[in-house]
Amino acid sequence: MSGVWQLLRPRSVAVVGASADPAKTAGRPVAYLRKHGFEGAIYPVNPKATEIDGLRCYPDVRSLPHAPEVAIVLLGAERTQQAIRELAAIGTGAAIVLASGYSETGAEGARRQRELREAAGAMRILGPNTIGLVNLTDRITLSASASPMADQLVSGPVGLVSQSGGILGALLSRGGARGVGFSKLISTSNEVDLDLADFVDALADDPATRVIALYVESIRNPAAFRAAARKAAKAGKPIVAFKIGRSESGAQAAASHTGALAGTDAMYDALFEETGIIRAQAFSDLLDIPAALASERRLGGRRIAVLTSTGGAGTLVADCLGLAGFDLPAPDARTGAALRTLQTGDHAALDRNPIDVTLAGLQPDLLRGAVRVLLESDGYDALVVIVGSSAVAQPELMADALKASLALNAKPVVAFISPHAPRAATVLSGYGIAAFQAPESVGAALAAMWRVHPRDPVPVAPDAPEQARPPVACPERGALDESQAKALFARFGVPGVREIVVHSAAQAIEAARQLGPRVVVKLLSADIMHKSDVGGVAINVASEEIASRLDRMSADVQRHTGAAPRAFLVQEMVSGAAEMILGFHRDPLGSAVLLGMGGVVAELIRDTTLLLLPDDGSALTARQVEAALRRLKTWPLLEGYRGRERADVPALVGAVLAFAGMAQSLGDRLVEAEINPLFVKPLGQGVCAADAIAILREDGSEFR
Repeated sequence: MSGVWQLLRPRSVAVVGASADPAKTAGRPVAYLRKHGFEGAIYPVNPKATEIDGLRCYPDVRSLPHAPEVAIVLLGAERTQQAIRELAAIGTGAAIVLASGYSETGAEGARRQRELREAAGAMRILGPNTIGLVNLTDRITLSASASPMADQLVSGPVGLVSQSGGILGALLSRGGARGVGFSKLISTSNEVDLDLADFVDALADDPATRVIALYVESIRNPAAFRAAARKAAKAGKPIVAFKIGRSESGAQAAASHTGALAGTDAMYDALFEETGIIRAQAFSDLLDIPAALASERRLGGRRIAVLTSTGGAGTLVADCLGLAGFDLPAPDARTGAALRTLQTGDHAALDRNPIDVTLAGLQPDLLRGAVRVLLESDGYDALVVIVGSSAVAQPELMADALKASLALNAKPVVAFISPHAPRAATVLSGYGIAAFQAPESVGAALAAMWRVHPRDPVPVAPDAPEQARPPVACPERGALDESQAKALFARFGVPGVREIVVHSAAQAIEAARQLGPRVVVKLLSADIMHKSDVGGVAINVASEEIASRLDRMSADVQRHTGAAPRAFLVQEMVSGAAEMILGFHRDPLGSAVLLGMGGVVAELIRDTTLLLLPDDGSALTARQVEAALRRLKTWPLLEGYRGRERADVPALVGAVLAFAGMAQSLGDRLVEAEINPLFVKPLGQGVCAADAIAILREDGSEFR
């Protein structure tokens, strides 16, 4: 049995620091284990007691008759260190450390946490500063928190791992109130040893877990996390993650646009995208989305029927579904005729969607009939039922009617509860019907179901067989000027615009004659990255204007920087091309390529996406790049929006792959790289880098 599974399903538990008073925090673990039916051995440890709850109590760890598989340590931080050392010495498999006063308190606490890890040796540690874990599948509660005190803990298919103990308790109580069942709940907290990745990996193997929910503060071991997430995906277990800290910038001193656009939170988006994790945008989604996914019903399309007996609530849900990208077509002729046979009179609105059957909440037979008709209709892929005030008084009638519908076919059926009615939510959830109390949650849940089981994936070009990339020499060091950076990129397969380096007006005039009739003139400097900000860029310059324009540029640059420029670039003018940004970003989570709408307004528009570079030595694929391009809001511009010429997307994909290959080849030597803009010409004409930044390490030292 692995250390993680020994922790989740132990056969013996020592409670170090146990109290004989079950009302005290230190008295809860023994009380919980007894109350919830733990069948293994329990060893209370307390030198002041001889018996706790009818169990023999031992004065210290050394007195235990056997090495426990798991120990819960309820001592203060200083005394915990010694207890951990003694538990490790007798061969304990894992320990749960509840004490605070470690890395969350500062430098002294961080030192204490390092000593805790050293004391544990080969023994696994959950915590410190954790509330422990609850294995609801096997009714094993290893916690001193007040949250598991409820008499009825609901077991179910959702495994939850949280880096916050308080949030774990909140989700347990909220889930219990709504009838959402959990398989395992784990608080990892400071993660001195076991972390998110360890438990995602374990839950991927857990037959009782169908969906994994994560409350994430930070990911300490990205490589292990990516591997565990891929394992869960391969096992068919969706992961839903709520990541806090979305407002952090992390790019305030960046030299390039890429640094400002690829903040820490954007990297988490890239990580979740790459590993197939669904990101919960609202805290409530962390319960709502897993509850919907746990049904394992597949959403075969985007056409949703909304059945309601209250017009206002139906409109709310319809609006949220529309914003989430779903269609709400009116009933087709056959479906409408079948609905009309169910209800006489002119009160119902059966020719539109939402389908308002006004008496459905009062007549279960009518409700069953309407649900059956809509689920059997070829015009709908899922059904949302509005639970109005009339149905809340008798939630079992509504739940029975919906439960009976589940056997008709595998289409998703979810409910929106319009009034505040916790009892109705609990009853519906108990019948396996996801019930939501916010209209936005309906859209979020169905969107997650569509992402997990899409039926009409966007066609993309097949990937060409991967070719071995030949080694490319790179003698450069430090910050490169624009010409040097483009020469570096060209060696790896990303072409640049035609340009000539000049040092005088006479040279510039001659260059313009070769590249004209009109050209771009730029400051050339390795020290000034944003040339436009200091007056170092002039576009659409005629040959006869070159000399005067250079004089004015020199004066502007000197006024802004205090130094006269010594070199310039004269470039060809490129027109009729889309402007993209292509950048490299390094982060503790990994390395990524940023791709999006470029030009001087890149940071203003902020229409970008990140592609995490593979961590297994493989390369990005054309399929991944094209899928990333299609995520951009401005993707239609590349496809020929409103009469524009179609852009050379194949050449753009090739440039992104070459740029990513450069980043992987240079490894830790590459600090920063960016092309902005990368001109994407009309189809068949290729791409070219118009501006470039590259910074390479002077000493080749590793990124920190």
